[in-house]
Amino acid sequence: MFELKFDKNRCLNCPDYYCLTKCLYMDLDKDRAGIEMAKIIDYQDSSLLKDCVLCYACEEYCKRGNHPMFLISERLEEKNMTAVPVTFTQALIDSYDPLAEDLSIRNIDEPVIDMCWDPQLAYFLVQGRLFEGVSTLPGDMGSKRHFGCQAIYLHTGSPSLTKKFLPKIVDNIARHNIKEIICAHDECYGMFTSYASAIGLEVPFKPLHLFEFLYNKLEELKASIEPLNIKAVYQRPCSSRLSPDKYLFVDKIFDLIGVHRVQRKYSGEKALCCGAAIMHQAREGRQELAARIKNMNLEDMAASGADVCVFNCPHCFETLAEEVEKRGIKPVFMSDLCRLAIGEKPRDYGVHLPLEMRGTIKLKK
Repeated sequence: MFELKFDKNRCLNCPDYYCLTKCLYMDLDKDRAGIEMAKIIDYQDSSLLKDCVLCYACEEYCKRGNHPMFLISERLEEKNMTAVPVTFTQALIDSYDPLAEDLSIRNIDEPVIDMCWDPQLAYFLVQGRLFEGVSTLPGDMGSKRHFGCQAIYLHTGSPSLTKKFLPKIVDNIARHNIKEIICAHDECYGMFTSYASAIGLEVPFKPLHLFEFLYNKLEELKASIEPLNIKAVYQRPCSSRLSPDKYLFVDKIFDLIGVHRVQRKYSGEKALCCGAAIMHQAREGRQELAARIKNMNLEDMAASGADVCVFNCPHCFETLAEEVEKRGIKPVFMSDLCRLAIGEKPRDYGVHLPLEMRGTIKLKK
């Protein structure tokens, strides 16, 4: 079994404990943060085991190369305090266990994009000139268990399952002789880079973040870009905390396609998650917290004066898009915003429209 690399001395000697003092869901000063982290390190009971929402943010706040959220998730499992009911976890295993079925290897040409557990989104999002010649994994709904990144178990406090299944996912991709894979989701990229490194798992292919891929393709198609001249906010997904060095591509893409990013309170390091992961946690007050976070995000967007809200995470989109649209802001995935800038008309996934009712995306300028 792979083991988490965590330098306890580096943590115990931390001068600031930003991992906890910057947390948006717990109110801890430096002294209290140090005490609670010492308890976690020493396998003692801690308020963190009850109050942490497992949102990944402390992975970004920690500037000392440690993995506080991964460690808290491990302690939850060791103390049988997982954040969701056992039945919920078992349902995930039944649906997505990559060891339960044999994988059929197929010939696949690079470049390749990994759609994780959402291959159906390729019908909407992996289209047009930006994705010409791009193959998709999984190729169909039936094979998605073989390529889902397994990050969800970190969110729920069952990291042993991520350690068990992630090596198989890596192996399944490697068996296709893929040298580089575009990660459609931040969580996939984070698992293949941050988490794999944290547990000592070697990844024999190069993960490429979707936004970096989109930016490079837009540079190639620069002559085709028609500036959109719209105002946008970006809903940063929690899993983006595992790759903060890729966050800069949001602004790089916006600058390239003529999108003005308006200021909002909950942005960058202060971004709130959408609430989807919190909503499923079996903790007292979690439903209310998830609803409050959702409303804070929506009010923040509405006050910004944005024309569009840009998403990358399908779960953020599913949680917020309908309410975003009610506030006069168009929800759109980043890849489709890029397609609009080169004169294409992406399919409108609407919010909850049946397939036959969907047309093409239109933005108000």
